[in-house]
Parts: sequence; structure tokens; C-alpha cells
Amino acid sequence: MTFPDFGIRCWHRRLIVVLLIAPLGPALAQQPARAPSDPILRVGDALRIDVWHQPELSGEFVIAADSTLMQPVYQGVKVAGAPLSLVRERLRTLLVTYEQNLQLVIEPRFSVTVAGEVRQPNLYRLRQGTTFAQAIALAGGPTELGRLDKVRVIRRDGAMDVNLGSGYSRYEALTVASGDQILVSRRSNFNVLRDVMYPLASLTAAVAAVLAYSRR
Repeated sequence: MTFPDFGIRCWHRRLIVVLLIAPLGPALAQQPARAPSDPILRVGDALRIDVWHQPELSGEFVIAADSTLMQPVYQGVKVAGAPLSLVRERLRTLLVTYEQNLQLVIEPRFSVTVAGEVRQPNLYRLRQGTTFAQAIALAGGPTELGRLDKVRVIRRDGAMDVNLGSGYSRYEALTVASGDQILVSRRSNFNVLRDVMYPLASLTAAVAAVLAYSRR
């Protein structure tokens, strides 16, 4: 074997590796990032504020177009575009003028659209940590034509198809983020085995389990 032949073979192997890896780029780009633990609040989100022994300062307030909360006391605090930790410090600095030893708890409510084949499509403000499945349940669950095995999630930094049927365990750790759109797809046709027999078998198994438990 000559040196030129060896160089050609090495180049050929590198080309194969590049061709195998290249399609992964767009696929990974479609995966929405995991919701951060210190999220950025945006206009349209809300903030739940609880100040101990101060009900007039407590409540759930929407973030207005000027980036502040829609409440007179908090109108001077910029909220949108800031991470939750910074918002907490800004609010604490403001509130110490009312009470020195205050106990403050804040919790974001993310603006999330749940639409498609759900019973109550709408714009929801959801707690941090809410999963995609929980968001769909809050929207009344899927309709008879809804496909939980094909849910489209559109996020600011990407999009993905989520299987909340047999592939639920793969996505159960992913939670909603501000601005998410969760779209439940529609079944294109009716299948007796899928739409009638499988649900009936599951119902029969569930009834049998309840009866067996009650006889103990």
C-alpha cells in the first residue's frame, strides 16, 4: 500500500463520518431547550406575589406592555426581560420600605397557548414546572379526534413533536416556558382497532382490577 492510497482512504472515512453527522444538526435545532430554573419573565406573563401579613401587596399580577406589573405599588419595578432571581431582589428592595422583616414568596405564571384538538383551547398562565401533559389536561384534555401521540410544541428557540402516548417517559421532565404553543394534532381517519378496541380493552382491564381489589 502506498502513502497516496492511505491518504485517500483516510479522506474517504472522514467524508462518511461528516455525512452521517450532518443531518443531526437540523434535528437537534428543532429540540426546544429545557425550561431554565431561573427563567426570564416576559410581557403577558404573570407573577404571583405573597407578602406575609400584607394582603394588599399580595396577589397575581400580569406583566404589562411597559414591562411592569399591573398594580400601583409595583409599577416602578421593571419585570419583563429580567431573570426571576433579579426580579425577587428588585421587589424585596421596594417592599422593605413597607416592612423591614418581610417574608416574600414570588412564583411566575407563564403565558402558554394550548390549542388544536383540545376541549378548551385558550391562552393559559401556568405555574413553573407544569408539564406538557398537565397543560393539555388543564385545557380539558384532548377531544375524541385528538392525537396525544403527536403533539406539536413551538417554543421561541425551536419546535418539536412530542409523543405523550407510548413515548411519554421521554418528555415527562420537559416543562412549559413563557410563550410556548402546545398544539394537539387531529386524527386523519377512524381506525376500529385503535379507536374502539384498544380503549375498550383498557377499560375492561381497569374494571377487573377494581373488582379484584374490592374482593380482598
